[in-house]
This record gives sequence, C-alpha cells and structure tokens, in this order.
Amino acid sequence: MSQHLKLAKSSIFLHDANLHKCPLLVRPCFYYWRNTVNQRCQVIRSSVEGCYTTRDSTKTTYYEAEVWDGEQLNTCPHVQTLRQFPRELLSGKIVMVRFDSTPFLREALDYNTPLIKSALFSIKYLLHHGAKVLIVSDWGRPKDSTQLLSAEIVADKLSSALQLKVVPANWVSVNSQFKMEEVEISDVLLFENLSKFKEERANSSMFAEKLSSGVDIFVNDTFSQSHKVLASTVGVSRYCYASIAGFCFEKQLEELVEIGGGNLHDKVKALEFLASKCDGLVFVGMMAFQIMHGLGLPVRLNLVELSAVGSSLKIIQIARGRNIPILLPKDFWCTNMCNRDELRTFTANDILDGWEPVDLGPVSLDEISSLLTNCKKILWIGPVRFMLSRPDTHGASKLATMVETSSRRGCDVTVVGNAACKAIAETSSALSLYSLHENASVVWEFLKGRTLPGIAALDRAYPFDIDWKSIFRDPTLPLIVDIGSGNGLFIFGMARIQPDVNLLGLEINKKVVKRCLDFLQESGLKNSYFIATNATSTFRSIVSSYPGKLVLVSIQCPNPDFNRPEYRWRMLQTLLIEAIAGLLATEGKVFIQSDVEAVAVRMRDQFMKYSESKLAILKDETDTKIDSRGWIEENPFGVQSDWERHVIERGDPMYRLMISKID
Repeated sequence: MSQHLKLAKSSIFLHDANLHKCPLLVRPCFYYWRNTVNQRCQVIRSSVEGCYTTRDSTKTTYYEAEVWDGEQLNTCPHVQTLRQFPRELLSGKIVMVRFDSTPFLREALDYNTPLIKSALFSIKYLLHHGAKVLIVSDWGRPKDSTQLLSAEIVADKLSSALQLKVVPANWVSVNSQFKMEEVEISDVLLFENLSKFKEERANSSMFAEKLSSGVDIFVNDTFSQSHKVLASTVGVSRYCYASIAGFCFEKQLEELVEIGGGNLHDKVKALEFLASKCDGLVFVGMMAFQIMHGLGLPVRLNLVELSAVGSSLKIIQIARGRNIPILLPKDFWCTNMCNRDELRTFTANDILDGWEPVDLGPVSLDEISSLLTNCKKILWIGPVRFMLSRPDTHGASKLATMVETSSRRGCDVTVVGNAACKAIAETSSALSLYSLHENASVVWEFLKGRTLPGIAALDRAYPFDIDWKSIFRDPTLPLIVDIGSGNGLFIFGMARIQPDVNLLGLEINKKVVKRCLDFLQESGLKNSYFIATNATSTFRSIVSSYPGKLVLVSIQCPNPDFNRPEYRWRMLQTLLIEAIAGLLATEGKVFIQSDVEAVAVRMRDQFMKYSESKLAILKDETDTKIDSRGWIEENPFGVQSDWERHVIERGDPMYRLMISKID
C-alpha cells in the first residue's frame, strides 16, 4: 500500500471554525466548514411514546445530496428506518435485530454514550409497540481467555443493560427455527454467537434462511459491519418482508453523511473532497512531508513517498484554487536511529540524517490547541502516530485532552477507529460527550464512495417530501399509480383520455424514468409524473403525502422469477400490499395483469392474504367479460402497457384481474 493511503487513516474534521485561526489538518487532518444551508436534521429522543422527533429550521435532512465536481454524492441510499416505519405494523410481529453487543460486554460501560442509548432505545421501542424481539449478534472472548463468552453470560449482561429479561436460545445448532414458546417466556430472545458459524461470514443462503425462519421484520442496528457481506446483515433481508435501519444504525449513518461521500475512489479522493469544502489546511505527520515536497520546501527524500506526489499536488491545487491557507507543523519529536532512547525536537525542515520523526513537537501541539478553541464540530479518524511512534511522547493523549476540552465547551465530537477511541477512553472521564465508532474501515469504505452491502440490503425510503403542486396542475384530483411503469405507455395513454385524474409512474430504472420525464416536458401533459424508485419500500412514504384520493393502483407484468431465492425481493411483497390496502380510497381499484398465469395467480393470492380483508375481487363489473377461470378477457381501460402490447402482438393471452377496496 502506498504511503499516502496509509497516512490518510488519521483524520480530524472541524466544522464552523474561524477562518484565520482554525485550519484543517491531515494526519491527523482537521476539516471544518463555515455555516452551511444544509444543516443536520437533529434527531432528538423525546420518549418511547413520542418516538424520535426532528428539529431543523432549514427544513432539510441528511438525505439531501451535496454537489462536488458536478456529481451528486450518492454514497448514502435513502434507507427505510425504524423511526419512519409505521408503528402500527410492529404489533404482533417477530422482529430480528442485528445488534452490536461489543460495547455492552466491556468492564466499564457508560450507558450515557449516544450510540449505546440509541441501541437500547431500538429494543425498547420495538417492545413498546408490541413486537417480539430476537437479537442476533457476534462477540469475542474476554481478556486472558481462549474461550468465547457463553450466550448465557451475554444474555445476563444485556438483561442488566435493558432492564428486561433476555433469554438465550440454542436453536441454530439443532432446529430449523426458534420455538415460539421461547419467545413467549422472555422479553427478548438472544440467538447463539454468530462468530461460531462459518456460514455467517460466507453469507450462506441456507444459513440466512434458517436464521430468519419465522421472522417478519429485520432491523439492522450494527452499522460497523456494513462493509461486510454477512448472512445476518445481507442474507436475511431476502427472507423478511421489511428490512430497516435501527436508531443506532441511523445515527451513525447520519454522522457519516455529514462528512461527505460519493464517487471517491480512494482515500486521497476523500481528502480532495474534504479539502474542497474546508476553510484551511494544516498537515501533520508523515503526510506533512508529502505536502512540503509538493510545495518545493526542503525535505529529506526518504520521508517522501514518490508515488503520492501527484495526489499531494492535487490537494495543493484545490487549496490554491479556493484561496485557502495551507499550514504545516513547526517541529517534531525525533528518535536517534542508532540509539532509540535518545529523543530530540527538530524544526520541520531541519531534521538531521539518522533521526526519524515519532511525534508532533510542542510548538505544533500548541498551535493545534489554539486551533481547537474555535471549532464547533470535530471528527477524529484514526490514531495519532508516525511510522516509529512511541508512547513516551504522549502526542495522542495530549490531543485527546485537547479534544475533551473542546467537547466540554460544547463542541460536537465524533471519534472513529479503535486507536482513537482508546486514546479518548484513556483520557476522558465522560465518554457520553462523544459519538464513538470503533470500526474505521466502514468509515473509509463509505468515504471512498463504495456501496456498503449492509446498507444496500435495507429497504429504501423516499428521500424527501414531494411538492405535489409543482408536479401536477391540480394535486387534489384523484390519483392513479402505475407500479413498474416501464416506458410509460400506460401512463401517457391514460393521461390523454382521463384529464380529470393525475397519474404517477413508479419505476426502478432511472434511465427509463428520465426518458419519460423528457417526453412529458415535450408533450406538455400536466397530469402525469414519474419517479425513479423501488416502490416495494417507498410506495407508502410517497403516496401518503398526496393531497387527493388514491383511486387506482396498477401492477402490470412484474418480474416472473419469483421461485428463485436470489430474486425474492423483486416479488410483490407484503409491505407493498399492506400500504396499497391502507392508502386506497374506499371503492378504489387494484388492477393486476401478467402474461404468465402463475405470476397473476401469485399476485391475486398475495393480495387476498395480506390485505387484511380490505380488498375483494371484482367479478361483476359492467361491460367486463370474465372467462371461466376468472380472468378479465380484455383490458378494461383500453390502454395497453408497453409489455402488454408486445404480448398481444405475438398472439399470447394476458391474465387480468380487478380488485376493489371494500368498506
């Protein structure tokens, strides 16, 4: 690995600091922003009854994308969260929670730490709203032991933390699923240690199906494992009808979205992005020598990684282009290569041959201390160490003390990485002042713009409130929604013959949606619109905000590969059926059709099973011909979808059905 990638692991980001007094450091690198319009949507825990509320005077949320170099930063998909999920759908459901038990197994446990409070609140929130909770987790071995902790010990610790009865279940080894009587005798059921199963790390489909047997809803509350493909974070989402993020997961994701993300191909790209937003740069550590070399200052060549020169020049170019200052360390503690016990301080550009830097010098630390006094927000990623760092120079502990002083002054501090968290834990008397993320790998994967499997496996939520007045001329008209609208032929045809209704197409293919929107603009139709989304998980959040009545939902020719496990998420799912049945106006209709009879039968049966008796099949519609098997012979609207037209032209039958909302 090249030097510049190694050194990028220690970073502190500072926000809303004074321009002339508070620069940005790299290794550790401090990033800060002036006040921005897109402030963080603050999530406040009010009570179990009140769930989570939001407070944001700018009416913006973390879902909004920043723009850099002309590209939207879409690292963070818009995931469904427990906070957004309808509470009434939790009652009586079996909910599996992927839980991070590691913080709860430490000797010194601070219940006031924000992430611990959020993790506990997820469990209590589910129980309060009538769910049965099953915890799955992995944990290591205690110090000075070669044996993993038993599930009984972990259950006792979690019982103490939750003030609830947590009962261990040993079903994974012997049974195909947990026993319902085990759920009834406990507040919370704890599964076996996932560390014991190689199938967990292999994301075995059979193991994931076994793990989720009997489970209705999956809640992922372990963000630190999001960069891994695990059966308990990715695989189980195929077998649960809803996969959502818990309060702890949401909080950690929200914090990272504030930093940035997007198409960042490596850590240097992440630094370039952050440099494009900050008000100053201060480089500390080995990376400082890279920048010195790029600026033409005298530096010993053995302190420079030549493969990183181009990256250093790019960062310098960004800083100069934005006319922001670049500051560098004044001095370093160095060790004698012939006598490791001998330490001396040298000015940054005058380190003698035979001496190697091991820590920041006192002058540099004083400058950092002065810098921190003006900061409003800090993100510290990684350890404060050099290639030959030694503990007796105390750079990390001194920095941790400075950060604690800032946090007590009201500065918002987030710490990422085992070494950085350890430094904070050793010097701080109040860990509740910080947001701690021990796994730095997931943070860097996020900053590099890579898709995190643990996030991708969750259901999507539509990211923002829709301004219906800007979409439709009259947003109070009845609404028709076409799920899987494809090329939009059905929407366009209906819009022309029914000008007194509004039509909305929900289609997962973004390119197709763009073409449809372009055509709408050219055609001048004002009663139609298209949204690129996965309607299975976003239908409720989109349609529930519409001012008028939902009178028709059409689902035409969905993907027929419903028997293959890897395609299960493409099927018509329970969550979507419940949303349609709940939002449809009385006597509103659901129109389903497919050119594969088995698919049409499957859709019909699912609507009847999961609509909670709110829907019934229409069999006596006027002017509607129904064959002997109950299928509608002709399209009742006289408007064909693009695939229906293709099927009719080749002479094959369509299997159609109309379902109605009953009072």
